[in-house]
Amino acid sequence: MKKAFVFPGQGSQFSGMGRELYESSEVARALFDEADRILGFEISKIMFEGTDEELRQTKVTQPAVFIHSVSAALALGEEFDPQMVAGHSLGEFSALVASGALTFESGLRLVYARALAMQKACEKVPSTMAAVLALADERVEEVCSKIEGVVAANYNCPGQVVISGTKDAVATACVALKEAGAKRALPLAVGGGFHSPCMESAREELAEAIATTEFHTPRCPIYQNVDGKPHTNPEEIKSNLIAQLTSPVRWTQSVRAMLADGAEEFVECGPGSVLTGLIGKIKA
Repeated sequence: MKKAFVFPGQGSQFSGMGRELYESSEVARALFDEADRILGFEISKIMFEGTDEELRQTKVTQPAVFIHSVSAALALGEEFDPQMVAGHSLGEFSALVASGALTFESGLRLVYARALAMQKACEKVPSTMAAVLALADERVEEVCSKIEGVVAANYNCPGQVVISGTKDAVATACVALKEAGAKRALPLAVGGGFHSPCMESAREELAEAIATTEFHTPRCPIYQNVDGKPHTNPEEIKSNLIAQLTSPVRWTQSVRAMLADGAEEFVECGPGSVLTGLIGKIKA
């Protein structure tokens, strides 16, 4: 039976995340302690005791979700036996570490650099995202193509696309999408317009960090966000990771490709079960 392991992105965090894992697994405990050392502050304490407000800061959220996800996978020991992996946005880094393409330290340093670069990009351009419900992907793309400054950013499942861009453009698009038949177009409480051209300065910073990081061939294919296809070549993986910051997350396409390639069981590693819910809708 082919097993796919999947890793969530930003938004799945919650206060107290990882505490149970830390207390029950020596493997997880070692990784949490190592993360505190690498980052130079007690991120584990923020994860276990921090407020929702503290956990919502991009520079905390991204490494926190990454640490929890990788620890959850590696704590499984021999039960972590993927034939394929994938991660949603930030989760792609967790998938790469769990599958051996990156060391834990290299992955965490890249995630932290990515988070800081995205934070800076958000401060430069007032941007945001909105979830569009019950409208065909093609129709969302068509409406967005007529409004400068907004793009389809996350293809989460059929009938759920997230758009991203400047605040004004997203607000304009929400009105137009509802007129086009969307059941809802809801602004999201996020720090900025991720996976859109608003992240160009962050993409450039991340590219520099990735260029100096050693990547290995993963133990199984990783289905990457930018094209939804399986990759094992380290150079291709690096290029796709850089492009991911300003490109859409093609989650629907990734899951369909994994199903077509024989995935029979999906195991979500990380806080929450958001991806499990999306996969159920994609399979339906």
